[in-house]
Amino acid sequence: MKKIGRLDRPDNTGSAHMFENPLLEKLSRTHILVPITMFFLVSAICLYSAVTITNIKFGIGILVLLSGIFAFTFVEYMMHKHFFHMEPDTPVKDKLQYSVHGVHHDYPKDKDRLAMPPLISLAYVLIFYAVFHLIMGDYTLYFLPGFLFGYSAYLGVHYTVHAFQPPKNFLKILWVNHAVHHYKDPDVAFGVSSPLWDYILGTMPKKEK
Repeated sequence: MKKIGRLDRPDNTGSAHMFENPLLEKLSRTHILVPITMFFLVSAICLYSAVTITNIKFGIGILVLLSGIFAFTFVEYMMHKHFFHMEPDTPVKDKLQYSVHGVHHDYPKDKDRLAMPPLISLAYVLIFYAVFHLIMGDYTLYFLPGFLFGYSAYLGVHYTVHAFQPPKNFLKILWVNHAVHHYKDPDVAFGVSSPLWDYILGTMPKKEK
């Protein structure tokens, strides 16, 4: 198995101590509901603003919102594959890759590190808003909530597949794919909230015979 973290095998009971400074260590952790709540509040403000201060027709706005959800599934896949799993071929990239994602592969069931800390999540939101507004102007007020809804769904699914046993229904594929990604082959199953882009781009786990 290709190593993504620094342990010989994943530790399902431990937790990494990443910072000597106790404040930084505390800030590196978060309850999953903190970023999700933050995203929903930002989305509510955006949607209220979209309805009250723009001339965008509501039907068009809903289509833009849905396109934001769809766009997130692609961003999730590409970020996971090309950023979280970047080749750590320099000391800086090694440190960045481990801090952002490698630590999660070492301690996959550490519930306090299944989402980015609130300050980093907020920075992501501001960056997304700035980029989207530069590209689409007022339509951002519909697109960003859709994007953040997709992000929240990803966080919820990611937390659930690590914290709970798989269900006995069609959603089980999300548990199975992510388990394969963590414990068998980290070069497959990059989609967490949806296997869509794994199907399209050929990174679905191979079925065992």
